[in-house]
Amino acid sequence: MPTIKILDSIKIDVYSREHPPPHFHAIYVEYEELIVIDTLDTYAGKLPSVQRKKVIEWAKDRKEFLSENFKRLNPRL
Repeated sequence: MPTIKILDSIKIDVYSREHPPPHFHAIYVEYEELIVIDTLDTYAGKLPSVQRKKVIEWAKDRKEFLSENFKRLNPRL
């Protein structure tokens, strides 16, 4: 489960052996949100609004980077 970015104490992780849709995990203290890469919609969980906004702003221009990491770690999907 590599951390691909730490953004103001928010870990952005992409795991192997995952399930569709392609997504990443944003983890902050006791909160975790799974965010769909293509749409940046919430798949599960919840972050506080300030941290979620930072994650979404960061991810907007990095969808290709996130998608490549997901595909690399989950080649069967």
